[in-house]
Amino acid sequence: MNSNRSRVTIFLPFLLGAAIAAGVFIGYFLSGSSLGGHAGSAARGLGKSDKLKDVLNYIVEEYVDTINSKQLEEDAIVSLLQQLDPHSAYIPAKDLQGVSEQLEGNFDGIGVEFNIQRDTIMVVAAITGGPSESLGIQSGDRIVRIEGKSIAGVGVKNEDVIKQLRGKRGTKVKVGIFRPGVRKITDYIITRGQIPIYSVDASYMVSPEIGYIKISRFAATTYDEYLKAFNKLSMNGMKKLILDLRDNPGGYLNAAVDLCDEFLPKGKKIVYTQGKARNREDFNATAKGGFEIGGLVVLIDEGSASASEIVSGAVQDNDRGWVIGRRSFGKGLVQEEVRFDDGSAMRLTIARYYTPTGRSIQKSYKDGTDAYYHELGERYSRGEMANPDSMKRMDSISFKTPSGRIVYGGGGIMPDVFIPIDTAGYSVYLSEIAAKGLINRFSFEYIDAHRAALKKNYHSAEAFAQGFTVSNLLPSFIAFADKNGVKVDPRGVAVSSEIIRSQIQALMGRALYGNDGFYTIINSRDKTIKKAIELLNSNKLVSSSGKGISPAL
Repeated sequence: MNSNRSRVTIFLPFLLGAAIAAGVFIGYFLSGSSLGGHAGSAARGLGKSDKLKDVLNYIVEEYVDTINSKQLEEDAIVSLLQQLDPHSAYIPAKDLQGVSEQLEGNFDGIGVEFNIQRDTIMVVAAITGGPSESLGIQSGDRIVRIEGKSIAGVGVKNEDVIKQLRGKRGTKVKVGIFRPGVRKITDYIITRGQIPIYSVDASYMVSPEIGYIKISRFAATTYDEYLKAFNKLSMNGMKKLILDLRDNPGGYLNAAVDLCDEFLPKGKKIVYTQGKARNREDFNATAKGGFEIGGLVVLIDEGSASASEIVSGAVQDNDRGWVIGRRSFGKGLVQEEVRFDDGSAMRLTIARYYTPTGRSIQKSYKDGTDAYYHELGERYSRGEMANPDSMKRMDSISFKTPSGRIVYGGGGIMPDVFIPIDTAGYSVYLSEIAAKGLINRFSFEYIDAHRAALKKNYHSAEAFAQGFTVSNLLPSFIAFADKNGVKVDPRGVAVSSEIIRSQIQALMGRALYGNDGFYTIINSRDKTIKKAIELLNSNKLVSSSGKGISPAL
């Protein structure tokens, strides 16, 4: 990076829609952290002045009612940055830590994943490397007391648990644990520590030669996590790789560049950035790549954005591998973060990024932020999710890869092989049980009651995926759903039974063996995964345009 940018971080942020859902981007930046100026200067029309500051200052001092000057300032910043683009954002100090945790790859706490079941905090898993794991707290334990106070059966909520169990590393918290089969509640004094947030969700072998790695975001730790997963799979005989970036909304630019470097030979262009006030900056592959030869498929969909599009664009433009799925989101703007003395920060769009062939894949935002995010809904409406011919392609912004393939800019990465969205098996009944979280609850309660026997009978995620039969549990689940407010719907059950069985077993697999257990099962019926395996086994790609291409393998 240029030295004059050492005070900031350049990154590709998560989709604003997801951020809003998490309560993240709720304010914006103003030049200077205080109003300053002299009351009345705007009204008196003094020569050259800072009009915005003067107006704010005048309102604060002269408005008929007392107002919150800080809130007024932040509201003004919101209105100001709303005129720019959908990804520039101001983050108040109270929200910055939560925003940063997802990309920095860690937070401070006791290190457990939990669910609240029947007013009880149930430990889903102790996070690897965290203080709870080191003390022996395990899946299935119930947290029934915190600092000596009972929290079971008192209507505890997720936010209450987080508030009491998270805290600055080095501080201590006393929790009472009830473990099924143990009559006495055991008290643990847990010293809070730095808890990792993993961005590689799963890595396992889908066939004797094909490995699978799913990355959920591009955080500070993603590259190291990838290397660990890659080395594990290589030791198991992996020669070809499926890289799953579906629903990955992005993250740090450097994490995407480092990942691409693993796949591309020295000197190959990965991406470049350029803005009005920023000179072009090229990012090229070095000699460190560990998988420059070998079959590679990258999976994308409409939820793949930003850093995910850098990776898929670099793989596609260099003819290194195959990109399959559906058109990606179309986010090609680069943000720069500046932090302020009060602990808040601004992330301002300062450049666009371009794929190696020169594509800017940023979709239009000229009609405003609402239209920008509603565009995904329009893709459904016009049939793009089901038919590749409905995708918008403009010959005026087409480009050629080194092998002569035509690739397109103007709004996302177009896949080489289109896979329509899979709507088979969906019903109103499935929607109702999903909305109430009943599959999750049923699966957890079953595992809670049969954990020891299942662990004894199935020693790995693969054995559980292949050997456990869910079909005989379907009647029990239907009765469970009926008891919990979703009436029996014979037609809905018939239509959705395969999905219900698959999700029950996958969630059980996660409770027993972590994310590898979940994805080993859920991916077994995934049409995109099946197509990726087919392509890697055939060593031949036919693009969605009908042209045969042969990326470097």
